[in-house]
Amino acid sequence: MDSTGYDARPVSRYFAAREGRPARQRHWPKLTAVVDTRTHLFLSASATRGPRQDAPQLLPVVRRAVKNVPIDTLLADAGYDAEDNHAACREALGVRSTVIALNWRGSRKWPRAKYRRQMVRRFRRKPKSSRYERVYNQRVQAESAFSRNKRRLGASVAATKWANQKTEVLLKVVAHNIMLRAAVRVST
Repeated sequence: MDSTGYDARPVSRYFAAREGRPARQRHWPKLTAVVDTRTHLFLSASATRGPRQDAPQLLPVVRRAVKNVPIDTLLADAGYDAEDNHAACREALGVRSTVIALNWRGSRKWPRAKYRRQMVRRFRRKPKSSRYERVYNQRVQAESAFSRNKRRLGASVAATKWANQKTEVLLKVVAHNIMLRAAVRVST
């Protein structure tokens, strides 16, 4: 699981800088998705406006993904670290294991919560080639899926209204999945 942002204007950054336009955007479309690490298919996705915290987006997106496909192990970065997220995924949604990097929140104290403690035990003082590190490193497959999506379908949205931007981002997800499924059918 991961999230990515899209440019809210179709003009390149180079052109905007050359014309003297402001380089920063106040809001942009943000895609949060659960991605299958083997196939790069988007299992579920949600479009929100950035900037926004990642952690509150985890449960709605994972809940939709679990309706479609059973999830054995959920991988996510520290932006999604919250004990509520660990507990809800494991206890309510049937995810066997959550591997979410710890967000230390400015303190190096031992976490008090059950699942956050488990993450410390799994990752603390382990060699780089440990099983948990290898599993967690598969999280980069979500980044690869986002990169592939943006290269093929564009990293910006043409729409100017928020409702249309949200629709455009979600249509990019659907088109991405269709292209992957079509490629599989052609190769088999």
